Amino acid sequence: MKITSKQLRQKWLSFYESKGHVNIGAVSLIGDGSTGVMFNVAGMQPLMPYLLGKPHPAGKRLCNVQGCVRTVDIDSVGDASHFTFFEMMGNWSLGDYFKKEKTAWTFELLTKEFGLDKNKLCSTVFEGNESAPRDEETANLLKGLGILPEHIFFLPKSDNWWELEGTVGTPCGPDNEWFYPIDETQENPVFPDDYVEIGNDVYMQYRKTETGYEPLENKNVDTGFGLDRMLLFLNGLSDGYKTDLFLPVIEKLEEISGKNYDEDEAARKAMRIIADHTRTTVMLIGDKDGILPSNTGAGYILRRIMRRAIRYCRQLGVETSALNECATIFIDEVYGEAYPNLHEKKEYILSEIKNEADRFEATLAQGIKEFEKCVQGIDRKNAFMSQKDPSYVKETVIGGKQAFRLYDTYGFPLELTEELAAERGLSVDREGFDAAFKEHQEKSRAVQGGQFKGGLESHSEMATKYHTATHLLNAALKAVLSPDCNQKGSNITDERMRFDFNFERPMTKEEIQAVEDLVNEKIKEDIPVVYKEMSLDEARAEHFVGVFDSKYGDVVKTYSIGDFSKEMCGGPHVEHTGVLGHFKIVKEQSSSAGVRRIKAILE
Repeated sequence: MKITSKQLRQKWLSFYESKGHVNIGAVSLIGDGSTGVMFNVAGMQPLMPYLLGKPHPAGKRLCNVQGCVRTVDIDSVGDASHFTFFEMMGNWSLGDYFKKEKTAWTFELLTKEFGLDKNKLCSTVFEGNESAPRDEETANLLKGLGILPEHIFFLPKSDNWWELEGTVGTPCGPDNEWFYPIDETQENPVFPDDYVEIGNDVYMQYRKTETGYEPLENKNVDTGFGLDRMLLFLNGLSDGYKTDLFLPVIEKLEEISGKNYDEDEAARKAMRIIADHTRTTVMLIGDKDGILPSNTGAGYILRRIMRRAIRYCRQLGVETSALNECATIFIDEVYGEAYPNLHEKKEYILSEIKNEADRFEATLAQGIKEFEKCVQGIDRKNAFMSQKDPSYVKETVIGGKQAFRLYDTYGFPLELTEELAAERGLSVDREGFDAAFKEHQEKSRAVQGGQFKGGLESHSEMATKYHTATHLLNAALKAVLSPDCNQKGSNITDERMRFDFNFERPMTKEEIQAVEDLVNEKIKEDIPVVYKEMSLDEARAEHFVGVFDSKYGDVVKTYSIGDFSKEMCGGPHVEHTGVLGHFKIVKEQSSSAGVRRIKAILE
């Protein structure tokens, strides 16, 4: 049958709602930290507490279509079937119905709703082991529904058991996977080579323990069918980028590049990567708990995805504005209906994509030149040594320090250097990179720990003024934005100051102006800066702000600027605010997830 992505979403939800399920909608793509992963990687992940027994406010029968992000196989993106963002169609029983009802409903959905031939359906079940018995119950239910006995296969734990690897206390159990021939017209297809997995029903009967498994008080069902894969299969396609989720974007890339997706293999790979990574970028920035590219955590993964897409824009021969053109299609034509927050955040998403593209473009060309210098150096050495010694084994590794310099100076993620190296038949010394990175971190900690107090690169008169200005800025942010705003870091030179603080969204123009005005008001008041030493307990009792508590001893230095600012700090400071001049914010931007950065000058 031919079906659109919007029809498939609706058909799934309507079917399970007709069986008494409540559509609970999708949660954030960003992991909440409870399962130790950065992103939601499975539709059931947000439901973990309820699968373990906590009552769900919507009841015992639930369904949804949940977005997921997986980047473990990012290097495979570019083929016909790998994606970093995808959607899982799910439904759950929380201690309500179990195997009998679930096998019947999945069979009904596949044969009646989607028109699949029951005589061609195949199914796999758990063969059992020392920890859990063979799943004869599910096999017998499948036979009773009309699945041919020779189409039911018992497979080991590696194939038909679901659990979250590396966790303890999480629900798990045997699963029943459903398969159908890739080519419905093929005579005598061979399982599994000629079949595609279309979904699975997990029967969560157990809780994982340190030593094995124990039965759960409530038996649960967790169903997961990949929307992208199901859409591909139902439309008789073998290329995931030919579904309506991607086709309008691919057509746009063909238009602006002048290259043919079907006829040009290199262009096809580039278009797939640009399309996939742009889709994931839109979803992560546009998420209700949206993140921005940065150098740490989930923001680093997003930056890597975005910069990989930018590099393939260069390979395709298109401007990086292509990313925004693709993003607009994803928002307006493909996902806006299912994810309305994308419409609400459209301009913000497009702006942040452009910002990152501009940042990377500014360094990419020079970085590639530096990379080429590394390769040329290896080539020259190999040519010279081979001439001297015919038995010489050619060097094929880019040094870790070189790779770190590309990362630190030119913004190249290590993975990008590795990709470029692989294209030239080279590898990268990861251990050497890690050692260089660790050395860099230790130097940075030394700087933060006191070699250069308070983020200062020097103790010059101008740097001292900027340092005092950070106190005024910190207090102004608390007054204008939230008392919960706190300094997360700073860097000061004789020319400017940089100040990081926790805040979940970009500041508005009005807020930036208000902060600037408040700082200048306090400068104009020419308030004395009062220094005093006291115990840490006294400082806290008098409500002095301590940004990095671990740095303080029993006796601390404090600086007061009237009642406006009170901070524990290592100094140095001016004697009164009037000498600072005029404070001006020149830029407000993201530093990392949940952290903003202000760059400012004193005029």
